[in-house]
Amino acid sequence: MLIQLAIKGLLVALLALSAVWASRDDNKYRKLAWVTLFLTFDLIMFGAFTRLTDSGLGCPDWPGCYGHANPLQAHAQISEAEAAMPNGPVTVAKAWIEMIHRYLAMGVGVLIIALMAVAWRNWMRARKMQVAIPATSSPWLPSFLLAFVCLQGAFGAWTVTMKLQPVIVTIHLLLGMGLLALLAWLAARQSPHAPVDLAARSLRLPAAVALAVLFCQIALGGWVSTNYAALACSDLPTCHGVWLPEMDFNNGFTLWRHLGKTADGDFLPFPALTAIHWTHRVFALVVTAMVGWVAWRVMKVAGLRKTGTWLLAALVLQILIGVSTVYLNWPLALAVAHNGCAALLVLLLTMLNYKAGLAAVSRKVDHVSASLSAA
Repeated sequence: MLIQLAIKGLLVALLALSAVWASRDDNKYRKLAWVTLFLTFDLIMFGAFTRLTDSGLGCPDWPGCYGHANPLQAHAQISEAEAAMPNGPVTVAKAWIEMIHRYLAMGVGVLIIALMAVAWRNWMRARKMQVAIPATSSPWLPSFLLAFVCLQGAFGAWTVTMKLQPVIVTIHLLLGMGLLALLAWLAARQSPHAPVDLAARSLRLPAAVALAVLFCQIALGGWVSTNYAALACSDLPTCHGVWLPEMDFNNGFTLWRHLGKTADGDFLPFPALTAIHWTHRVFALVVTAMVGWVAWRVMKVAGLRKTGTWLLAALVLQILIGVSTVYLNWPLALAVAHNGCAALLVLLLTMLNYKAGLAAVSRKVDHVSASLSAA
């Protein structure tokens, strides 16, 4: 079974590698980094689809499906489970959704191994030829990415084996977004960038804080999703017709507990779900203010205006999607788009942090050059 699964992961990766090979880009490593980033973004979107269609336990074991490499081979066991619980977590459709998600994840893992292997090969060749190795060609980030994706895979396994325990699923989501940010940083440092006004160096701290605040909101959003609290407040801007509804923060934000249960094993009370949903809504105001302010400042910096415009557009789109999901009673397509737009914001803020860092480095280089000239 493991060999069959590995082959499927290789096939997914080969499709991406063929796009790299066929590319007209002379820098194939740069192209590989961007293709891996694109596939990871797709994986996050499909992961959201998997979670929102309740397909996380479509195959209740890991890494295969009832000990098989695909749902076709496990058809008898899946049909038996579906007959026993027609509305349960195991169906043929859910099994395929879950396994496709795993195949995509394995494909991303293979591509990251390829990134690391090429980076180390280039590094060793440069050392052998005694050529200066630029910081952008360092193999340490791709190596860290491999360790990171292994950790992400472990949480993916625990998501299944621990039966969708909310804290595990939320960490799995955060690690996926973290992997996306790391790959965006890797892809950015392989690419040429237009000169940026040195005023961008003042954006380093605000951009970093904005990214941290966004990750907090993603954690809260994941907590809403994994606790099935999306419909706890069905009106907007109030909740149950009031600004401060009855809420149970203690049970709602107890991290280590089973799905739908309190830490004592009782059923999670509805006020706990309300507290989870309400907190996500309120913190969205903080994110909107912080990211909106950063985007406004970025739009005034030469060389970053396009990034600022995209960031502001993505923020507005995310707000519209969030409001629409409540008014339209959380349709699946909009809920998946809500996750995708969050991933897009992570991408844009990561790129902004990278470019602000470039401006700061340029300032240091200019300062050193000026000092040497004066000497």
